[in-house]
Amino acid sequence: MSSAPTTFGIWHVVPSLEMANTLSSRSLIGRLGIEFTDVDEGSLTARMPVDPRTHQPAGVLHGGASVVLAETLASWAATFTVDRGTASCVGMEINANHLRPVTSGWVTGVARPVALGRRTQVWEIRITDEADSLVCISRCTIAVLPQAQPTRGLGGAS
Repeated sequence: MSSAPTTFGIWHVVPSLEMANTLSSRSLIGRLGIEFTDVDEGSLTARMPVDPRTHQPAGVLHGGASVVLAETLASWAATFTVDRGTASCVGMEINANHLRPVTSGWVTGVARPVALGRRTQVWEIRITDEADSLVCISRCTIAVLPQAQPTRGLGGAS
């Protein structure tokens, strides 16, 4: 009798996109319309609408919205790599280079690890438009915090 694998590539457990979407729906992530769409052995993907919720006054994608998408991906990805009963993950630092304006449609972010340490992780997030043109590239450093009292809760995904 074999059981389903609990690990998948870099992940501590196979990530649940449904759980990430459900828990995120109650926060800024949900208000911006961010949706997790895919996971593979080494990356996590989400998309975000480019509409009045994510526009700057000039009618293009707000750089801050791109940063929210990037940190959301990095925080959730990091959370999926640790035992959430013993650690939580929070953003420490993020940078972003905004390369191309987008006025409508969707942008898609893909987070891939650069370094997965025990105390810190570094993630690269590439955000593209519907034509697959690079809109923003970001790097996010995540702190992996030990929990004082182990719990089976989610941890600190932002």
